[in-house]
Amino acid sequence: MSGGQTYGKSLPDQVDRISSLSDAQLELVVDVRELFRERAAIEREYATKLQVLARKATEKKNKKIAALVVGNEPTKACEEDVLLQSTINNAYSQLILSLHESAQDHLDLSDAFNSQVVDALKSTERRHDEAKKKQIQYFQKLLSERDRVYSERLKNKQKYDEECAEVETYRQKQERSTDDRHADRATRQYEQQYTDMLNSKNVYLISTAISNKVKKKFYSEDIPMLQDQFQDLQTQLITKFAKVMLQAQAVQTRNLDELKSHITTTEAVLGAVDPQADQVLFIEHNISSFTLPTDWSFEPCATHYDTGDVSVAPAPKVFLQNRLHRCRAKLQELRPVLDAKRKEMEQFAKLVSTYSAERGLGDVDEVSDNFLDAQHQFAFYATSETILTGEIDTITAAVAGDEGGESPHTFKSSAFSIPTQCAYCKSSIWGLSKQGKTCKSCGISVHSKCELKVPADCSDSRGGRSYSTSDSVSSISRSSSVISGADSLTPSLTAPTPSSFARTSRAPEEALQSARVLFDFSPTSPFELAISGGNFVHVLEEDDGSGWVKVSDNSGGKGLVPASYLELEDGASAPAKMKISVPTSMPQQGSGKYVRGIYAYEAQGPDELDVEEGGLIELTGGPTGGTDYGDGWWEGIDASGKKGIFPSNYVEFVR
Repeated sequence: MSGGQTYGKSLPDQVDRISSLSDAQLELVVDVRELFRERAAIEREYATKLQVLARKATEKKNKKIAALVVGNEPTKACEEDVLLQSTINNAYSQLILSLHESAQDHLDLSDAFNSQVVDALKSTERRHDEAKKKQIQYFQKLLSERDRVYSERLKNKQKYDEECAEVETYRQKQERSTDDRHADRATRQYEQQYTDMLNSKNVYLISTAISNKVKKKFYSEDIPMLQDQFQDLQTQLITKFAKVMLQAQAVQTRNLDELKSHITTTEAVLGAVDPQADQVLFIEHNISSFTLPTDWSFEPCATHYDTGDVSVAPAPKVFLQNRLHRCRAKLQELRPVLDAKRKEMEQFAKLVSTYSAERGLGDVDEVSDNFLDAQHQFAFYATSETILTGEIDTITAAVAGDEGGESPHTFKSSAFSIPTQCAYCKSSIWGLSKQGKTCKSCGISVHSKCELKVPADCSDSRGGRSYSTSDSVSSISRSSSVISGADSLTPSLTAPTPSSFARTSRAPEEALQSARVLFDFSPTSPFELAISGGNFVHVLEEDDGSGWVKVSDNSGGKGLVPASYLELEDGASAPAKMKISVPTSMPQQGSGKYVRGIYAYEAQGPDELDVEEGGLIELTGGPTGGTDYGDGWWEGIDASGKKGIFPSNYVEFVR
């Protein structure tokens, strides 16, 4: 906005009310368009019928003018003199008056109205209706993104409470173990569970800090920007409306010399239409008290007393240091993209200003649409930056300068056809669906859930130092080293963004594997690469469980492509297809627990399930099924009997 009062500053968190004003303005365009269409028909009949139409228009205006000027539910009483202050009300009133004084129009004027007024208003109405719908969709996406962060905090709180309950259970088991044979094992179990509880607590505290930052950004940046965009669209609509009306008056001037004086008066009133002045009037009658929602704070578990301080015990500190390194890597990758989006947004803003001043330079409507799209994209990238900086600030304050070791492992997802011992928790890793991770440098293997708990003491060569049986969970928990440079924190099958993708580089000694492209793929983000079916590409980074593979083509281009679009050159499946092998003699076994889809999700591979909003999925049983399948993914059976995996944050339990 170019000076003056703005919706974003003066009307905090009133998107619905502003949207209603846009509806009223579009209804005005519809009413006036219909008015001119009917008037053109009446011009061919009798002058008296034109006067009837004017009375109908007056009745419509009297019913809707208050909503047009001050909204449907103003917070300040609206008197008759307030309506007279509205430039659009005065213009509309003069327009109706001109109908009474133009009862003798002829057929040429009717034809001119149809071609130069009705069609122009229809075009304006259609464009601004589409722009308003796009704004509402953007608002819903903002709410969805905010609520997703809020929901993650609640999930982490529930996880923390569950871990606290488990700590109490293991503590009671430890107290009941009196003989030496069981006492040591009970002690180890209690220590490991206590560490897991502290990790869950830290995750909960981090998500709380992130939620507060996202909430602040939502109310102080996203919503004001959205409301200002509505204000810009309303300005464009009213300005365009006034220009079409001026054009209609010009037609009358050319065709009805005898009514020139009346038309000139109407032109003056329409020329005085001031969207900013009318918006200030709307603001003055819709101001209400607004207080930013209070920040969240730590809520102690009912079964375990604790404080709101981030735990920096040795083992939890390792976990925090790992997350800190990953967040910084992601932020380093995100900021160039964010700067590019900011520059793109600034360039579009200059174009809008230039094209608005000189209409002959180009289509200002198209440039305005591009500017809005750039603002929307920048808002989501900025949210990603807010999340990352929120986590970095929280962890940095907690570790107080102790950011961990300098020899991180380079883990990659692995499948285990035979049981393999986890280097951290010493239990078995098994499964063909990549249940664990293997370091590409030293070769140690761990569960996916144990990856962030392993100290950063990579020997940097296969066959080097490996964890011995003496490296128990408790001994690892006393280390203050940090693991960094691993794969992304949370697997996702959605298109990658700067906040969800930070890959490690391929070891120089690894040979690049070729893969054949099965289907054409068009990129939808700066991180993706366009590929064509039948071509061959080189695999730079295998799938980490997210459903994406980083490849390079023959022209030197690099980027991400869906793993299900590739097939290895030797005919084997692409590394990230994650096909689940189920013996034919075994029926699909459900656990009897059901979840309901809260968002629609389309399967990205043959091993996945579609999630329908409101649809039910039965979770599978077993130690690696259902909610135990993997971080961010659950396994279940849909209504057709198909078994597969789906994102856990797209569903909720059926109570």
